[in-house]
This record gives sequence, C-alpha cells and structure tokens, in this order.
Amino acid sequence: MKSKKSLLLSISALAAAACVTATVVALQPSAPAAALARQSALPPGWQLVTLPNANVPNFQRRTLYCPGSKRVLGGGAEARGNGAILVGSFPTDDGRGWIALGRQIGYNDVGISVFAICAD
Repeated sequence: MKSKKSLLLSISALAAAACVTATVVALQPSAPAAALARQSALPPGWQLVTLPNANVPNFQRRTLYCPGSKRVLGGGAEARGNGAILVGSFPTDDGRGWIALGRQIGYNDVGISVFAICAD
C-alpha cells in the first residue's frame, strides 16, 4: 500500500503531465491557420527571381537584378558541371541584386544559375 506522501506525489506528477499535454496540443495551430500565419509573415511584394543556368568562363560573375524598385532580401546560386565549384554568392553593393561566380576543374567554363528573393 502506498503512503499518503507517495500518493500525493503520484497525483502531482499526473496533474503536471496533463497540463503539459494540454499546453502542447493548444499550441499546435490548425493547417489553415498555419498557412495564413506563413502568408502574413511574407514581406510585401516579395518575388523569387531566377537567372537560369548558362555556361560562362571560369570566375566570370553572373548578376541577377530585382525587377523595378524591389530590393534583394537574400539569394543563392548553383554551379553545374563535372568538378564545378561555386566560388562566390553574394548581394550586389547597391542591394538590388545577387552575384554568383564559379569554376569547373579541367574546363574553361562552368554552368551558373542565380536566385534572388526580392521585395518592395
């Protein structure tokens, strides 16, 4: 038979577990609510802009600019080819675009794709 102290500790542990479980369930939003929260978190006028893959000489920069008066929030690039290496991926000095450059071992050119996330 359990002592009163042991029984009280067991009841306290169950009550605490019930509170934690209830809190976890309450914090998980429904699917439509989660989708709305993600949409409202996007900056006004955001747009994904791409500069498709093209072969350029090793270490030649490819620059992608945001349309109109939009500014770049982030970006990236991909180097394609056997032994292709992305050497650099960074925003332009004026914040209106994204630059990428790469090289391909054993070749004179490399395929480079550039991506930018732009917003008002």
